[in-house]
Amino acid sequence: MTTYESPQLTFNDGRTIPQLGYGVWKVKDDVAEKVVSLAFDAGYRHVDTARIYGNEAGVGRAVAASGLERSDLFVTTKVWNADQGYQQTLDAFDASMERMGMEFIDLFLIHWLQPKQGKHVETWKALIELQKSGRVGSIGVCNFTAEALAELEEATGIVPAIHQVETHPFFPQTALREYEASRGILHQSWSPLGQGSELLGNQVLTDIAAKHGATPAQVVIAWHLALGLVVIPKSETPARIVENWESLGVTLDDEDIAAINGLDRGEEGRIGPDPAVSDFE
Repeated sequence: MTTYESPQLTFNDGRTIPQLGYGVWKVKDDVAEKVVSLAFDAGYRHVDTARIYGNEAGVGRAVAASGLERSDLFVTTKVWNADQGYQQTLDAFDASMERMGMEFIDLFLIHWLQPKQGKHVETWKALIELQKSGRVGSIGVCNFTAEALAELEEATGIVPAIHQVETHPFFPQTALREYEASRGILHQSWSPLGQGSELLGNQVLTDIAAKHGATPAQVVIAWHLALGLVVIPKSETPARIVENWESLGVTLDDEDIAAINGLDRGEEGRIGPDPAVSDFE
């Protein structure tokens, strides 16, 4: 098996993040330790969890048992919607660190904008404080709008290092990515393979996969990588964990990328909630 190493992308704060990571959304805590360990064995060094996923403890156990230097790993978690607000966020961070058995996290994110709740600026100020304390390496957000990203910068002078949001060929977030690039914000894709079967069965993708001797999933992950996006595919299947990692060996040409870009369905391609109007606890 060929050994791959993820490219590193640089944040606007000077730190770096492995471009290809492993996501654990919907992974049960007692399974998380096993699958994250498998991901580490495959070569991943970046794992993305969240309080609401209910598996921070399992991720922490996998990190502790890995035998890898902590400095060689990149771990992300997030503050959940019900925990937003300045002091509530500081308390939620402490609780996450206790569950994970860690004193430091590489990346801490606000999980959703929650526009009606209106606590995102105060929550962002808490993240800034945590970064200043040295307990958090970098700070960012998930599921924001361009307008809300600008609001954080205007209120605090601190630009998020990264924005994690639904992104896949049916919903590539082109305008949002252009705004982020203008502010030096990295773009991170969740649900990078869409809902799976419909996207991965698309003729454009199956043809490109055949051309490269790859799978459609590998082609989609390679597309994210080629666009300079951070991508965190999730799977609990050992062979699929390895398959996704080996997307690093797939190099798309300009024609391939243009064809995949042509799958854009605009708002009709969205499968998750719209951050501009979604509030939930």
